[in-house]
Amino acid sequence: MATFCWPYFDPDYENLSSIINPPRVSIDNTSNRDCTLVKVDSMNKPGILLEVVQILTDLDLIINKAYISSDGGWFMDVFHVTDQRGNKVTDCQTIEHIEKALGPRSQTNDGGKSWPGKHIGMHSVGDYTAIELIGRDRPGLLSEISAVLADLALNVVAAEVWTHNRRIACVVYVNDHPTCRPVDDPTRLSMMEEQLKNILRGCEGKENVAQTSFSTGSTHMDRRLHQMFFADRDYEGSTPVTEGDSSPGSKPNITVERCEKGYSVVTVRCKDRPKLLFDIVCTLTDMQYVVFHASISSDGPQASQEYFIRHNDGCILDTEAEIDRVIKCLEAAIRRRVSEGLSLELSAKDKVGLLSEVTRVLREHGLSVSRAGVSTVGEQAMNVFYVRDSSGNPVDMKTIETLRKEIGHTMMLNVKKPTEQKVTEASSWAKTNFFFGGLLDKLLN
Repeated sequence: MATFCWPYFDPDYENLSSIINPPRVSIDNTSNRDCTLVKVDSMNKPGILLEVVQILTDLDLIINKAYISSDGGWFMDVFHVTDQRGNKVTDCQTIEHIEKALGPRSQTNDGGKSWPGKHIGMHSVGDYTAIELIGRDRPGLLSEISAVLADLALNVVAAEVWTHNRRIACVVYVNDHPTCRPVDDPTRLSMMEEQLKNILRGCEGKENVAQTSFSTGSTHMDRRLHQMFFADRDYEGSTPVTEGDSSPGSKPNITVERCEKGYSVVTVRCKDRPKLLFDIVCTLTDMQYVVFHASISSDGPQASQEYFIRHNDGCILDTEAEIDRVIKCLEAAIRRRVSEGLSLELSAKDKVGLLSEVTRVLREHGLSVSRAGVSTVGEQAMNVFYVRDSSGNPVDMKTIETLRKEIGHTMMLNVKKPTEQKVTEASSWAKTNFFFGGLLDKLLN
């Protein structure tokens, strides 16, 4: 399929159109008994749906239903949202942020509409340097990476780690321990890059099996991880079967059909979870598809989403190869964020080498990290790890008790089983995102 470029629009004309027809956002807490309705009307433009969904997702709001229409020159959406507790959105600060980010006071091109702390990939953010890593996953790899950073006297302030299809991608924020400043010395950066690449390559010795980057431009954290995996083509090949795949309805059911009105209709049915809508819209956008209409709903534990799409050049998906690629990419996007295994939430006083110490203990007890989130608030570090044993099987609780005895005197440990995660996963993950967001907000404002 030919690469499409959007036609050139004079920025002054676009600004004039925005002034004449400013975006409108309405926060409605009266029309529906159970949720808040966020209504957005604005001029249509490339990527606007992802922008809106990203803003709501960064506020850790749960999108239960959505009706989307952007055919023609106008974009009209209605989102049914609740907070993490399932209540209406009544917090004044949250409502004000939505109105400012999506309404007429929003700044079109500054990229600053996201909730604070959700950007990565810059050479330095405040007093931190962002490191992006992707390579083949293996047991103990996160421990090896964090050990390298500790040996270089770098403090890990925040990190996000995803694994999928035997690959690992992570974004790590570090600063220099003695100075608490970004790492900007070229020699030191080169040394760090070489050591990290050696760790990621392992015993394979191939240049193309691992990538390390310190500067890729400002972008959204979760979107960047999706982009890294997509560029790595993690959707190709077979995905390892896990215990969760054996239960009915666990595998996403994705179909693509042709509509008489000139659209390709993508239907997704799978287990519902936080940020599912963002992951799907993000993937379609990065694959250069435009969503013209969509209907999103959650029925208990299941989610049903239907998208009417075309490629940027106006074409529909008219070949089996294109259809197969879209299905594989969407399935990969859904699976990347699925959290399997036990959840370990650890809190301790921050120090250089803390992440290395924790991941070393996990490795020594035969635990493999499938997903992780690290954040720091003041002197307190908050870590969330999803773990399985080194063979990918559920963790023996005796191992957890041994782990608790070993580290319990230096840090707080909260263990959640998979059955408990369905209720608490969103709120615990939101907690780490909130802490990191507040930290960067103080630094950047």
